[in-house]
Amino acid sequence: MSHHRFVVLGDSCAEGLDDPYPDQRHYRGWADFVAARLAEDNPGFRYANLAVRGRRLDQIVPEQVPAAARLEPDLIALFGGGNDVMSRGWDARTVARRVDAAIRACTEISPVVVTFTLSDVSRRMPLGSRMRPRIVALNEAIREAAVSYGARLVDLWPDQAVTDSRYFGADRLHLSAHGHRRLAAYVLGLLGLDHDPAWLAPLPGTAAPGSRRADLRWLVREVLPVAVTRTRNRLVGRQPGDGFHPKRPDLLPMTPDEAWAPGNA
Repeated sequence: MSHHRFVVLGDSCAEGLDDPYPDQRHYRGWADFVAARLAEDNPGFRYANLAVRGRRLDQIVPEQVPAAARLEPDLIALFGGGNDVMSRGWDARTVARRVDAAIRACTEISPVVVTFTLSDVSRRMPLGSRMRPRIVALNEAIREAAVSYGARLVDLWPDQAVTDSRYFGADRLHLSAHGHRRLAAYVLGLLGLDHDPAWLAPLPGTAAPGSRRADLRWLVREVLPVAVTRTRNRLVGRQPGDGFHPKRPDLLPMTPDEAWAPGNA
């Protein structure tokens, strides 16, 4: 199937954190790679990215789905749920309802919807075992909703790349440039499109081994500032993502030089 209008919904991973363009002004990410590949086969192709960092599924649906519907997409990619997993007051049944509503809403406005489970990022951090049951519950809800509504699923849970720190940014949550290329390859494969085989090939060499010193540095540099910011936001009634806007709110042409096309990465 040739796709003409590709719209991406979701959170920071859909926006492209931590994969900045060389000019450091914007994030690129897997969605830009996918769009560049789709554009190669269709001169009339258009791409919009409505994702906003920090947003939960219950925010994505009322904020991003109506905007997506106005764009009349024939392909939607929805990546969300990570912020629900990390939110206070976690409740598996509530999040399952959010998942169901989000995937159902997307399938109502686009003939093809791609969605994703989360990889087991709990393995990448101290005390991550406390987060693992939440990720498992979220993924079960995503798989169930994908089957119910006919969405196509990229299941990242079994991906062993999660054990290689080079696929992730400094915060151990967001994908690095390598991670975003890998995810783009999975999406393109699901759509039946070729991609640079290097994106799925094992990285050369080995990742730096973990250590207590590295864990302490991560806690001080990455975890503590986020905890402070979230506490301050709760005190002033600010929600994660407030003040940020989609990087590509309108359907615009996408050319390979906007994101490194397959073979040029």
